[in-house]
Amino acid sequence: MTDDKKKPIILHSELVAESRLFRVESVHLRFSNGVERIYERMRGGGRGAVMLVPMLDDNTILLIREYSAGTHSYELGFPKGLIDPGETALEAGNRELMEEVGYGARELTSLKQVSLAPGYFGSRMDILLARGLYPERREGDEPEPLEVVPWPLDRLSELMARPDFSEARSICGLFLLQDWLNKEE
Repeated sequence: MTDDKKKPIILHSELVAESRLFRVESVHLRFSNGVERIYERMRGGGRGAVMLVPMLDDNTILLIREYSAGTHSYELGFPKGLIDPGETALEAGNRELMEEVGYGARELTSLKQVSLAPGYFGSRMDILLARGLYPERREGDEPEPLEVVPWPLDRLSELMARPDFSEARSICGLFLLQDWLNKEE
């Protein structure tokens, strides 16, 4: 597969809406065949985000159950958060792990950087494997305590079948973990 396709030219862009977390831009594009279109895209703060796949031991991952405003439900998933200014993805990952799960990690391994919805959203997330966990809690910004849920690796198909484990990023993290584990064998 080649990456020689010419990107469209941005003729004009303007801010159409802004919130604490997002900026929505209208982008007027001209494609290489002369066709022009107006797209809308959300732009994050440019800092990026991290998600941790924490392994308590060789047979157990740690999930969190937290409120999700978008679906107005409690969801199981992996801990995640924004990268603070001046932090690397690894530093942010360890901080988020301490804040949300109550553990630090002696070893953090990058599994993959993913885009969240590249047709509309300009942010990326680093998915990290956290191993060699040790107890350490830091104060986070969550409005209520998060429930930490240990989950055995031999019950991953049961996890995938749960209706409250539906976030695509967490499912991606689970597949990346399985791939990493298969390569370790």
